[in-house]
Amino acid sequence: MTENSKHLLLVDDEAALREAIAERLADHGFVVEQAGSGEEALARLADFAFDIIITDLRLPGVDGRAVLESALERYPEIIAIIITGFGTVKDAVNAIKQGAADFITKPFQFDALLHVLNSALEQRRLRSENAYLRSQLEERYRIEGLIGRSRAMRDLAQLLETVASTASTVLITGETGTGKELAARAIHHTSPRRSNRFVAINCSAIPETLLEAELFGHARGAFTGAISTRQGRLEQAHKGTLFLDEVATMSPALQAKLLRVLQEREFERVGDSHTVKIDVRIIAATHSDLSKMVSEGTFREDLFYRLNVIPVQLPPLRDRREDIPLLVQHFLQKLGAQLVPPRTPTVSQEGLRRLMGYAWPGNVRQLENVVERALAFSHGRPQIDIADLGPEIQTVPSAQEGTPWFPDEGLDLERYIEGVELTLIKRSLERTQGNKVQAARLLNLKRTTLIEKLKRLERAQPEH
Repeated sequence: MTENSKHLLLVDDEAALREAIAERLADHGFVVEQAGSGEEALARLADFAFDIIITDLRLPGVDGRAVLESALERYPEIIAIIITGFGTVKDAVNAIKQGAADFITKPFQFDALLHVLNSALEQRRLRSENAYLRSQLEERYRIEGLIGRSRAMRDLAQLLETVASTASTVLITGETGTGKELAARAIHHTSPRRSNRFVAINCSAIPETLLEAELFGHARGAFTGAISTRQGRLEQAHKGTLFLDEVATMSPALQAKLLRVLQEREFERVGDSHTVKIDVRIIAATHSDLSKMVSEGTFREDLFYRLNVIPVQLPPLRDRREDIPLLVQHFLQKLGAQLVPPRTPTVSQEGLRRLMGYAWPGNVRQLENVVERALAFSHGRPQIDIADLGPEIQTVPSAQEGTPWFPDEGLDLERYIEGVELTLIKRSLERTQGNKVQAARLLNLKRTTLIEKLKRLERAQPEH
């Protein structure tokens, strides 16, 4: 398999026809994955950036139109070809308007499909500068910069909307770069406090000697350089929201003062005995394990429970890799608008595969930096490729076909393993031009065992 191999998803519920087409396409150099239903197709699209999708319109469950819509929305560069019966040509024409490259009617000769496929590939090459015009970011699950439509992000969006309507204290946890401040802003801007200020302070970025004055303010003459009375972040956030980032770095003394604020809703400025009463919602965040710090005695247990009224855990990017194409589009649009002249290139499908295969220790923040670098190194070209993505991405192997996929309702493990076995046996036979003795040797099986397995597995496949 080479970097230039075209990865193709073939979706059809007629198993015999699907297998035959897949075999012929593989002979012409395509790397083919198969799906027998719309649900399976959607799951595969979530896990892999295919170059091409060929789908029947009439499918059990989720139909071909929904598969087409999901494919084009997630991957603006994907080539979509529709297979349709004579009675649904009108539907196929509508699919063209939706963004499909072409359609072919059943029954058809393989050469006709190959012609349509090659024509679409050539058209995409000629129109690459305009391909991005078809892309659309899904707004339904986009809240104040939190972009994604994976299950994890849908659940997070629902939780943030629920939390926003309350006045409760929130503790946001997650790895560095997952967007904890964005989540806090989403809560504030969706809450009844949105017309008042959102004030943020990074507790780890301010020296301990200054953090108390920064948080509570100070009276005139409280310390050298305090030439006038100054409001702290708590007062600035009155009637609004105060975001305490990296709250785990607070000293024990400051932890005690913060606890009093949460309990009494009042405090004194540094160097002043006057009590200031406030109405403020506090959202805290940390990448540290506060419960572990409590057990180690480095963080107050009572403060932890005061902060952890509503816990919000942000998923790392590696656990929602299906959101990477949407995030890439967003950052290209955002950063491309800042260029002179403005431009918004696309990313090649192989580039997307590398991005989706990377572990992203720095999460979304690191992805944005990678996209910014790629824009600079693309030198005005209409498409960003692997060479523009930086050495850490270039060394990532392209995501492997056959990666296990997990639909929301779960999968049948036994059936999945049988499918993997059947695929390996068929590929061994393809490699040996049907020689069962050589194929069995490749799989370390006896010839009779291979034949028995092949018959049993083919019988076990679901009828369509």
